[in-house]
Amino acid sequence: MKAAPEAQKRLLDLAERDAALDRLRHRRRTLPELAGIEEQSKKLAQVSTQIIAAETEAADLGRDQSKAESDVDAVRLRAERDRKRLDSGQVSSPKDLASLQSEITSLHRRQGDLEEVVLEIMERREAADTKVADLRAERDELTATLSVAESRRDEAFAEIDKEAGEVRDRRAVLSAEIPADLLKLYEKLRESSGVGAAMLQGGRCQGCRTTLSIADLNQIRAAAPDEVVRCEECRRILVRTPESGL
Repeated sequence: MKAAPEAQKRLLDLAERDAALDRLRHRRRTLPELAGIEEQSKKLAQVSTQIIAAETEAADLGRDQSKAESDVDAVRLRAERDRKRLDSGQVSSPKDLASLQSEITSLHRRQGDLEEVVLEIMERREAADTKVADLRAERDELTATLSVAESRRDEAFAEIDKEAGEVRDRRAVLSAEIPADLLKLYEKLRESSGVGAAMLQGGRCQGCRTTLSIADLNQIRAAAPDEVVRCEECRRILVRTPESGL
């Protein structure tokens, strides 16, 4: 393949723009904010799951408390009815009186036991409600931190994307100045090895950092200025300049 020396030199400018785009893409992938966002998102997901479990526990305890309180009320009302019967004098049989008094005593004992159950459930529910409140506060804090990190990420993305757009615009101008066949070869090499062209500097390929043999250098010296030469090691296009050491 042949191409004017100036067109070949433009490949170095093109490679510089491509390297800049690669750096920007790498910078975009490795922003410190991304790791922070991932970590905060995981924590937020964990806390959200814990909140659901804590809320479920609190709701269950609430239902248990309501049932226990209802049981206390039922026992108290029954005891009050029995006490009114006893105080009214409607029961005259000694046996019935003894039975009624025994039932009242039993109901008072049952009421006391149930009230202890209510108190225990109330304590557990209070602890569950406190846990829910603490977890919600932690979730709100994580959400705020995540929002700040996402804002910083978006600002960094916008800056990188703007710079990448400017580089791509300059690259497009350069590409239009390079012969189609030479550009096609460059793009093919870049796709396979990451770098399509490199400078021959001081007898060394700046793409793979290999020092060329004397035979290879002699062959390049003998090549016409418009001949497109390649590195025998990495097969990239070698661009000759006054610094090539030929």
